[in-house]
Amino acid sequence: MHWQIRIPLRAVSSIRNTNWSLAFVALAALCWGLSGGIAGILTGEGWDPVVVSFYRGGTGLLFVLIWLALKPHHSGLANPRLWFWSVLAGVGVTGNFTFYFISIAEGSVAVAATLMYCAPVFVYIVSFLFRLEKPTVPKCIAMVLVMAGVVLLTGIYDLENTDVTLIAAGAGLLSGMSYALFIFGFKYAAPHGSPQAILLIAFAILAVLLIGLSGTTETLEVLSAPRLPLFLALGLLGGGISFILYIRGLNYTAPALAAIVAMIEPVTASLFGVVFLAQSLAAPQLLGMALILLTVTALGVYSSKA
Repeated sequence: MHWQIRIPLRAVSSIRNTNWSLAFVALAALCWGLSGGIAGILTGEGWDPVVVSFYRGGTGLLFVLIWLALKPHHSGLANPRLWFWSVLAGVGVTGNFTFYFISIAEGSVAVAATLMYCAPVFVYIVSFLFRLEKPTVPKCIAMVLVMAGVVLLTGIYDLENTDVTLIAAGAGLLSGMSYALFIFGFKYAAPHGSPQAILLIAFAILAVLLIGLSGTTETLEVLSAPRLPLFLALGLLGGGISFILYIRGLNYTAPALAAIVAMIEPVTASLFGVVFLAQSLAAPQLLGMALILLTVTALGVYSSKA
């Protein structure tokens, strides 16, 4: 679940700090990849993707609440602008988690994770529409390549023979679009407060929205279900320590390097689906997946150097 957010950094020359930060980014991406695989197990057993999303975000809420309590300085919680953009980020992360897990439930972990990884392309499209950035040839080429990858991955060129349903493909793309909304919200909230305050508001919005959508019956059933440890693991990896690790890791990691390391997430999720869920991809899908991952990663490197 990688995003390009520029947070004010302190100059540091320590190689040791850089190595630790890179390790944090890699661990965060690994955790997000594993969380997708765990969600595949839970939704495969019939658990509602909305309930699964609630526990992922709810656990994240508890973690950032503790983080904010330990480091309450310069939170910005009294700033109305922080609240506006953080609420927007909350709507985005709610859609991201929910549509991602719906895509997994209706299709496969590999397809869902790869389609979500298209989020930076949606960010550029919105930026172009609102004239926040100027289109460049490399960016336009990257968008065409990603769209070609989506066509190959989803098999929409041959709907009669594809294993990817329209719901799975649509939810996967919507998860990427929602993620783009989260990126915008977080980016514009960042100058007005601390990352932990922004995430606290965002996850609180997620909890309110998803408890309303899922209802309390099935949500409470999880607390006495045999799969409770798996729900806790999902929350811990996908919504708890991963966000803290990633933001801490960005302090001393160049955005270009972070973009490359972030490929660990979709690769891990895909391998999990193959090894533990017996999911597979046809040759055109593998080509589409590679095209998306390599293009989006190259786009992230190019953008960070521009």
